[in-house]
Amino acid sequence: MKELGLSGVKKGRAYKVTTIGDGSLQRPSDLVDRHFVAAAPNRLWVADLTYVKSHSGWVYVAFIIDVFSRFIVGWQVSNSLRSDLAIDALEMAIYARGDYLAGLVHHSDRGVQYLSIRYSERLDEAGAVASVGSKGDSYDNAMAESFNSLFKSELIYRKGPWRNVEHVEWATLNYVDWFNNRRIHESLDYVPPVEFEAHYYGTDESESLAV
Repeated sequence: MKELGLSGVKKGRAYKVTTIGDGSLQRPSDLVDRHFVAAAPNRLWVADLTYVKSHSGWVYVAFIIDVFSRFIVGWQVSNSLRSDLAIDALEMAIYARGDYLAGLVHHSDRGVQYLSIRYSERLDEAGAVASVGSKGDSYDNAMAESFNSLFKSELIYRKGPWRNVEHVEWATLNYVDWFNNRRIHESLDYVPPVEFEAHYYGTDESESLAV
């Protein structure tokens, strides 16, 4: 990169609060305990919300990430922090990965969107188990927080200002496509998420044939 005159983007800091907890809601156990590692796709997903300032007001973006490959399996953009924002991202993820995801752990922070009855029931229908951070700080959901920071550094801060929710949604659509299919990741042996997963399934297939 130095030889080509390239440099990485610098991450900024987030200030607006998007996690609104509700002490009256029963929380699932913390099944992750800040250990963000998965041995295969669809074993552990992390979910979180972030925000974007636009000329027409705040825009909110929900993401769901597969921990194994960093693949963005679901996302949604809205001008409201309503619970449908998180559920719509979840529906996209379930549609993309299969209707029944037995054994999957879905991890989030204590936001009311993720503790709602509708969200919990949808996870249960898909065979997934909910997990919620137990400490109440950003490290509880560190991988999702890190992705949000990356999303802002690589797209939001570089490509703004943003006009409205539609402007952010279109840019996010293109960013997700790039992130999943072309962006290389050091933690994935310098290949994109889609290639990392393809290699996993290819290896498994070879091992099955060998047996």
